[in-house]
Amino acid sequence: MTEYSSDLLRTLSSRGYIHQVTDTAALDALASKQIVPAYIGFDPTAPSLHVGSLVQIMLLRRIQQSGHKPIVLMGGGTGKVGDPSFKDEARKLMTEDVIKANITSIKKVFEPFLTFGDGPTDAIMLDNADWLDKLEYLPFLRDYGQHFSVNRMLSFDSVKLRLDREQSLSFLEFNYMILQAYDFLELSRRHACRLQLGGSDQWGNIVNGIELSRRCDGTEVYGITTPLITTADGGKMGKTMSGAVWLNPDQLSHYDYWQFWRNTDDRDVGKFLRLFTDLPLDEIERLEKLEGAEINEAKKVLANEATAMCRGRAGAEEAAETARKLFEEGSAGGALPTLAVAPEGISIIQANVALGFASSNKEVKRKIEEGAIRVNDEKVASADLIVKPGDKISFGAKKHGVLTL
Repeated sequence: MTEYSSDLLRTLSSRGYIHQVTDTAALDALASKQIVPAYIGFDPTAPSLHVGSLVQIMLLRRIQQSGHKPIVLMGGGTGKVGDPSFKDEARKLMTEDVIKANITSIKKVFEPFLTFGDGPTDAIMLDNADWLDKLEYLPFLRDYGQHFSVNRMLSFDSVKLRLDREQSLSFLEFNYMILQAYDFLELSRRHACRLQLGGSDQWGNIVNGIELSRRCDGTEVYGITTPLITTADGGKMGKTMSGAVWLNPDQLSHYDYWQFWRNTDDRDVGKFLRLFTDLPLDEIERLEKLEGAEINEAKKVLANEATAMCRGRAGAEEAAETARKLFEEGSAGGALPTLAVAPEGISIIQANVALGFASSNKEVKRKIEEGAIRVNDEKVASADLIVKPGDKISFGAKKHGVLTL
């Protein structure tokens, strides 16, 4: 492992956040002698971020823990364009009202992870619409367009992949990387921001911003990308059969969030403990060495710590107790979703749709045929089954609910 002089790079390296760094030695030296303001951008494409964004949120937390200043940049401006990086097709354009509503909702996600305020290392949240909305087209082209090579932009993997597949890339989307580069320049000027962080798919965009700051202002700024976080079976982190794992409790219960972490593959426990909890590294090393049934205790620690980080310690304890009652005692935990029904009950199909486990009767029937639906831990054999108050319904491994009178 590379030896670093700064707490920042030592922390990021030891916990597995570093994929690429621009001018490592210079950034390490800078972080050793001064507070470095660092930013990550988040486009408001939904009312909540999901677990796929959690590495970046934790990265900002590590920035603050290392004595530096995190900047959360909401893409109120760039969200009107949509990032084409490694996408098969253009994002659907959102109205300004939807973008504003999403930003308001997403802001709540960051509060458990960062300390916001006016201090030198307190986090701040900004919106790039504050400057992008005010740009005039011709002056922007004249002042900044000259610094971008179309040949080079076409060579970036994020764009090249789309073109190689002969998939359309609109001029609107092509402007995204220019706007992101300009964001870095604005943050450098307004807030002395010296570091941009992002996923590995953002490397080209980050390099553009670094070069724009150097050419326009002669300012040296830096970039770090994180590795693509995949699960041991090769899947994408945060993608499950039942959909996105949302960080906002309005969109996913504490129990379902806890259960996502509890279901981590044995091989991923150590990696996820480093990335997504604040546990000391020596404790993580002890936990990841556990084998057989004991690794389940490490998974519970992961679920408890990751859930407490996002949902609060009380939310984690509530979810853990629900899981204990459900799986260890065989009874229904109070935090499970409930559905009130008449004494005579309803069909298993209606129950699953009403609980929100499935979007259609057809989906429920298919899951029954796959053996994925259980009532009171017994596999459902027929779509004609009637379920009644007191019955516990399980839809796959992660969705559970209880019928009440």
